[in-house]
Amino acid sequence: MSGISIPGVGDKYKTNELVEALINQERLPLEREQKTLDEYKVQKDALRSVNQNMSSLRESARGLYSFDNPFNNKMGVSSDEDAISAVPGRNAAFESFKVDVLQPATTDRFLSNEIESSYKVDAGNYIFKSGEKDVTMNWKGGTLKDFVAALNRRSKDVVKATLIGVSPGKQALMIESLQTGEANRLVFEGDALDFAQNIGMIQKVQPTGTPLSSSSSIKEAPINTTTITIGEEQVGMPGLSSEGVTVKDGTIIVPPRGSFSIDVPSDIASDSNQRIEFSIGQTNVADITTALNEASREPVLPGPGGINFKGIRIDNIQSDTTLPKHSSNVPQTPLTPINNDQFVSIRMKDGTEIPLSHTDGPQNQDGSNQVSIQVSDYPGIDSIIVRNRNTGKELTLSTIESFNKNADLGFEPTNPASVAQDAKIKYEGITITRPNNDIDDVVPDVTLHVKQETDRTATIEIKPDTESAKESLITFVGTYNQTMAEINVLTETKEEIISELEYLSDEEIEQYEEWLGLFQSDFTLKNGKNAMQSIMSSPYIVEENEEISMLSQLGISTSADQYASFSASRLRGYLEINEEELDNALENNLLEIKNIFGYDSDGDNVIDSGIAYLLDKRLQSFVQSGGILSTKISGLDTRIASSETRIEKLETQIEAKEQELKRKYSQMESTLNSLDSQSQSITNTFNNMNNYNNKK
Repeated sequence: MSGISIPGVGDKYKTNELVEALINQERLPLEREQKTLDEYKVQKDALRSVNQNMSSLRESARGLYSFDNPFNNKMGVSSDEDAISAVPGRNAAFESFKVDVLQPATTDRFLSNEIESSYKVDAGNYIFKSGEKDVTMNWKGGTLKDFVAALNRRSKDVVKATLIGVSPGKQALMIESLQTGEANRLVFEGDALDFAQNIGMIQKVQPTGTPLSSSSSIKEAPINTTTITIGEEQVGMPGLSSEGVTVKDGTIIVPPRGSFSIDVPSDIASDSNQRIEFSIGQTNVADITTALNEASREPVLPGPGGINFKGIRIDNIQSDTTLPKHSSNVPQTPLTPINNDQFVSIRMKDGTEIPLSHTDGPQNQDGSNQVSIQVSDYPGIDSIIVRNRNTGKELTLSTIESFNKNADLGFEPTNPASVAQDAKIKYEGITITRPNNDIDDVVPDVTLHVKQETDRTATIEIKPDTESAKESLITFVGTYNQTMAEINVLTETKEEIISELEYLSDEEIEQYEEWLGLFQSDFTLKNGKNAMQSIMSSPYIVEENEEISMLSQLGISTSADQYASFSASRLRGYLEINEEELDNALENNLLEIKNIFGYDSDGDNVIDSGIAYLLDKRLQSFVQSGGILSTKISGLDTRIASSETRIEKLETQIEAKEQELKRKYSQMESTLNSLDSQSQSITNTFNNMNNYNNKK
């Protein structure tokens, strides 16, 4: 070997070259073994890559027939996605329904007045609440910026504070609740209450209401044709009228068969924070049917009606009739008393009425019941109607007033960016209220996501998610082609197999060139390839007269593009997709497509046939623990270990041989040098003697 040098000995006899030549001969078995080891490692890398691709293909196949297969996926399509969307579960029914978003759920977001940037927050115990959650902070005093940072660190999911630069040297503080819904209002307690007032975030609410009822606001109630009380149609029964309704010191008296209407001003009707309140009591009085039955019977005409104008009542003249009067001795059908406890209704702008129960509210000490109407619950409210259909009861109502419902807290925001309110939607005409914008208990297995009010009724359709099914099929075909390409490279020696794969990177091309034909004599990979091709091309008939029973019928085949020129690559088992045909098949034959990938052939409710099922089972024999590829890789690991042991042994032998040759040739050169030295000494002696004799 080159570079051999024997210390103290020159290379006079070319011993270095001789030793190098001998060692090179000794290294030939080592080089052969190292080459064998490299081949084993390349084979192992190739099999591991095939195993990985087959495992990916198996997972993709299993996903096409398992419980989570994409053919069962559903999607919700809304005609107004910006306002409301829907996410269906796998068990949602295919249907279409209509939804109006009256209002989304919002949070309290309160903004302060402008604050100096140098503002200091005093030390104290600051408490912020949102619904049932709260955060308490013992603040030692400091800058507003540090206060905000400390509050956000402690508040988690309760509140959030933000500083907003308004102008040079000025800023505003926003505090918002992190929970939507009216029940999660933002509340300040402890030193936080004084702090919020000092920076102009909240202000005290005066407990005063706006009176809606007065003698001048009493109007004749319109006829309610939708609700007819038993006894209303009795001949001779007085009609409902506002004639006897009186207002004294704010109290409204409604006699038997009395009624009235009170308009709700537009500014109050459009303010969702308004609440209309009044109390209503009832007293038994002499039943008017008794007097009517005892009176002389004459033709009874309805009241002529009238109008109120600036506090003045103007009645119409009673109509005349030419009908003869009944004589007192002519028997008449007596009137029967009417008893009805439905007094209050809300009239909407479209003319519809919504009846209210006066007994739902709390009862006052005098026995009257409190009636509370949240304006936000009745968008489009126009007026409040009271009808006393009874013949033996008198109603007493307190002044009808409108209040700001935030007065319940004693404070209201000065500069509210938004006020906490529940989400309100109208589902198929039914008004539904929820505290948040994700509503999952209205439509079975469908979650509605409320975003903003709808301008018009939104239509939501639950339908099959063909896009996810298409993506899964494309992934499946791509993984299948990748697996087939790798098997082709490993089992054949034609270089065009690699050049046909135009998607390969330079590194992948180099890798495949090294793997080309590596297992050309291995029939397990070839048999596996043939089995997969057979599975992919076979028909799967679940029921007669089905349109889809093969992959080619949904646009997936080795020649899906009918107009493409002939290519040798088509003979290697790669699949192509005709996207137009696939889209059409998914749109019209989704169930049949699902069945050809996995179906129950014997009626035991267990999938036992289909493309994906059979491919999964076939690939299982290759990729499972102890399977074909695992066994091959394990065998290569054994060979690699044995080869590495042999290499180590050969290297040790070569090193020992080299040392032995160095020692032997060193001794030889030493002996030769000694003989050469003796020869030179003898020669010098003879020369000296000859010179001596010549001189004589």
